[in-house]
Amino acid sequence: MRFLTGLFAFLFIMASAATAQDVFERFQFDSELTYDSEITSPKNYLDYPIGAEYTFHYQVMDYFKKLAEESDKVTLHKYATTYEGRDLYYAVITSEGNQSKIEELKSGNVELADKPENTSVEGKPVVVWMSYNVHGNEASSSEAAMQTAYRLAAADDSETQMWLQNSVVIIDPMINPDGRDRYVYWYKSSRANVLNTDASDLEHDEIWPGGRTNHYWFDLNRDWVWLVHPESQGRIAAYQQWMPQVHIDFHEQGYNNNYFTMPGTTPRNHELPEDYEQWADTFGRGAIAKFDEANVNYATREAFDFFYPGYGSSYPSVMGSIGMLAEQGGHSRGGRAVTSNDDYVLTLRQRVFDHYSNGVSIVKTSAENREGLLSYFKDARSQSSQKGNTKAYILPDNSDNYTYDVVNLLLDHRVKVERATEDFDVDAYSYWDGEEDSRDFEKGDFIIKTDQPAHLFINTLMRRQLEIKDSVMYDMATWSVPMAYNLDAAWTTDEPGVTTEAVGDKLEYPSNIENSDAEYAYVIDWKQRNAPKALSKLWHMEYKVRSAGKTFTSGNRTFSRGSLVVLVGRNYARKDQIESDMKKLAEEADVKIVGFDTGRMDKGIDLGSSSMEPVAKPKVALLVDSPFNSYTAGQLWFLFDQWTEFGISRIRADAFSRLDLTEYDVVLMPGSWGGLSGVMSESQIEELKAWVRNGGVLIGTEGSGSWLTKGRSEFTNVELVQSDEKGEKDDKEVEPVAYTRYENRADTSGLRRIPGSAFKAILDNSNPLAFGMPDKMYSLKFGDDALQPDESFQTVGYYVKDAAEVLASGYASSENKEKAAGMAFAAVENMGSGKVVFLLDNTQYRMFWVGPSRMVQNAVMLLPGF
Repeated sequence: MRFLTGLFAFLFIMASAATAQDVFERFQFDSELTYDSEITSPKNYLDYPIGAEYTFHYQVMDYFKKLAEESDKVTLHKYATTYEGRDLYYAVITSEGNQSKIEELKSGNVELADKPENTSVEGKPVVVWMSYNVHGNEASSSEAAMQTAYRLAAADDSETQMWLQNSVVIIDPMINPDGRDRYVYWYKSSRANVLNTDASDLEHDEIWPGGRTNHYWFDLNRDWVWLVHPESQGRIAAYQQWMPQVHIDFHEQGYNNNYFTMPGTTPRNHELPEDYEQWADTFGRGAIAKFDEANVNYATREAFDFFYPGYGSSYPSVMGSIGMLAEQGGHSRGGRAVTSNDDYVLTLRQRVFDHYSNGVSIVKTSAENREGLLSYFKDARSQSSQKGNTKAYILPDNSDNYTYDVVNLLLDHRVKVERATEDFDVDAYSYWDGEEDSRDFEKGDFIIKTDQPAHLFINTLMRRQLEIKDSVMYDMATWSVPMAYNLDAAWTTDEPGVTTEAVGDKLEYPSNIENSDAEYAYVIDWKQRNAPKALSKLWHMEYKVRSAGKTFTSGNRTFSRGSLVVLVGRNYARKDQIESDMKKLAEEADVKIVGFDTGRMDKGIDLGSSSMEPVAKPKVALLVDSPFNSYTAGQLWFLFDQWTEFGISRIRADAFSRLDLTEYDVVLMPGSWGGLSGVMSESQIEELKAWVRNGGVLIGTEGSGSWLTKGRSEFTNVELVQSDEKGEKDDKEVEPVAYTRYENRADTSGLRRIPGSAFKAILDNSNPLAFGMPDKMYSLKFGDDALQPDESFQTVGYYVKDAAEVLASGYASSENKEKAAGMAFAAVENMGSGKVVFLLDNTQYRMFWVGPSRMVQNAVMLLPGF
C-alpha cells in the first residue's frame, strides 16, 4: 500500500511537466532482462520505485544487507563508523565460484600490486570498485548504487554472468552518510505536496553548510590521500586490501549541465602511464553507447581535470588503477524534479538512470577488457613505468614536528618506509631552493625509496614540483608533502649508501616525563606538535599556566618561546597530585615534560621571570554560516575540537550582532565574502572595535583578514598591497587583457590567479603569533591579497623579497610573484588593549597543509595573555 501511495503521489506531482508514467517508462533499468525472483528488488524493499524518493542511509544499508542475505554472489563488509555514528559498508559482488575463493583472489590481487614483475595476470578477475555519494547532497548516486547492485546480483542473463566470472565488483554505496542524511532530512522537511520545479523554490535552496560535507564540514573527496577523517581512513584501509584495477567515483554537478563522462581535461598528472588516456576514453565510449541509445545528453573532455591526487577519481590512478569520474546534472537543487535553463524537466528518476547506466557500462567494459586492464595495472606498478630520476626522499627524524604524521600517512598507503641504521651523507636537493649539495643525515632518519611498486604515488606526493602544462585547474597547483607539513626534507638522485631497516608499526609521538617529582616547576616545550593539546588539558585540569616570552636554557637543552611552565608554587593547592597529573598529561597529550627543582636557568630567563606570561583559558567565538566559508570554518573547528581538544563556541553570523561580546575573549572569523559588512551595521562594527580596544583578540583569516584592512572596511589602518604604487592605473591606459578573445577568457583568468601554490615565507618567531615555529615555512596561497608591511603593525610572516625565488611549488604569474614578494600575510595590529590578527593565507588547509597551523592556535590560545 505504501508503494502505491508513493507512486500515485509522484504521478500527481509530475503531471504539470510530464507524466510520471512517461518518465518511468523512458528511464527503465534493463526491464527486458529476467531477474531471480528470490532476490528482492529495491522497489519492493523500499515500497517505492527508485527515483521517486530519496532514501535514508539506514534504508540503503539495510537493502544491501538484504541482498547479502538473499544472494550467494554478494557479501557485505563494514569498514568505518562516522563521527555521527553511522556505519559504512562496501559490498563485494562476483560469481558464486569467485565468492567461494574470495580470500585467495584478494590476496592474489595484492600480490600483483606488491610484486608486479613476478606475478602473472593469467586467470585473475579484474577488480572494479565503484564509489557513490562522497558529496552528501549529490544524492542520486546512492539510489543508483542499489539498482546497480540488484542488477548484478539478480539478473540471470549470460552476459551478466560473464561479467561476474571475469570481475570482482566492489560497491561502496555511500561514502558520506552524515552529509547525505543532513541533505535528505532537510529536503524532506522542505518539500511541498505539489511539486515545484522552480530551482529558486525553498525545496531546491539548501541551507548552510549544506549536505556536501561530512560532520566537520570537510569535503571527503579531497581526503583520499590525507586520511584526516574516519570515513577516509576506513575506506583506504579496505582499498589497500583489494587494490582494484578500475575505480569510478559518481558525482553530481549543476542541474543545467549534461552528464559528464570520461575522459576529462587538462592539466594531467604526467607521472601517469601514457596508456591512461586511452583507457579513460575506452570507458567513456562504453558509457556513451548506452547514452546515445537512451537519448541522454552528455559531454566529455571539456571539464574536470584529475591533477590533484586526493580525489576519488585520481587517487586510484596514482595507485596504478584507471581512476575515473562521473558527473550527473542535478546536485542539491535537483530535488525530485527541476526545470533547467532550456525548460527541460530533469527528474530524480533520470539522474538515477544515468548513473545506473554508466555503472553497468563500467562493469561491462572492465570484464570485456580484463586482461588488458590487469596488464596496465601490472605495468603501472612496475619499475619500468617510473618517470624521473629520483632515487629516494629523506625525512630527518624529528618528533617535535609533523614528521611522524607523514611517515604514518605513507604506511597507511602501504608505502615502504626505511630508517637509516647509521649516520650517512649524500648529495641531496633542498625543497627550499631546489639546489643540490652534500648533506649529512643521522641514524634514525627516514628514507622513502622509489624502487617500489608505489613509486607513482610516492613521486606524485613528494616531488617539489609536478609538471604543469595548463595553469587553469579545478583545484590546487601543489600538495608537495614536505612543504605542506613544513619539513626540512630532501631528495636525491643517488642511491643512499646506508644500511636501513624497514619501519613496521606506525610511529607514536614521545610521551614521557623527566624528574616527575619536581619541586619547582614542570615545562612543556611549545615547539612540540601536541603542545597546544597539553595546554588545553592543563586548563581543563584548572592549572595556572605561564608561557615563556623568551627562550631559556638548562644544560644542553634550550626551550623555545611559548614553552608552557607550570609553577608548583602557583598551583600549591595541587602539590600532592601534581606529579600524577603531569604523568597523565604526558600520556594523554603525547608530549614530553621536564620537571625542575629550581627556577634558575643556565641561560636566558628564569622560570619565575616576568617574561613568563600567565595564559588563562579564553572563551572563543568562531563565526559560522553565511557569508563565511564552511570549509574554512570546518577546518578551524576540527583543528581545535579534534587536534587541540579545546572547545570553542560556533556562533551564527546573523546572531553575532546580538552577542554580548564581553562574554568572549577571542573572535575567530573564517574566510568569507565581504566579512561582516552584510551582517552588521556600522554602529555594531564600531562596538566590535570597542571590544578589541578593551582587550579582545579579533582574528581574520583569508578573505576576512582582507576585509579588516583599511581599503575594505576601514576597521584597521593596515593596507593591502595594490597593483602599482598609486593603487590605480592611468585612465588612458588599456591593459592587453581587455582584448582577450571570448574563447580564451577562462584560460586568461586562470593565468592571472594563484591556484593554491606554495610561497616561501619568512617568520618572526619572536612574536607570540609564531611561537614554537621555525623561522621559515611554506605558505599556501590562493589569492593575490597581501599586506603592505608598515611600522604601525607587527609583520609576523612575509613572503621572501626576491620575486624570482618566492614561488616554491605550483603556479603563479610573474605579475603575482612581483606583487607578493616581500609582502606580509600574517600580522598583528595592536588596537587599544586588544589585537587584530591577520592570517591572509589558510593555516590548516584541509588539515594536511598544516605547517602554518600553529599560528592560529597561538592567536587563540596565547595572544590574549601577551
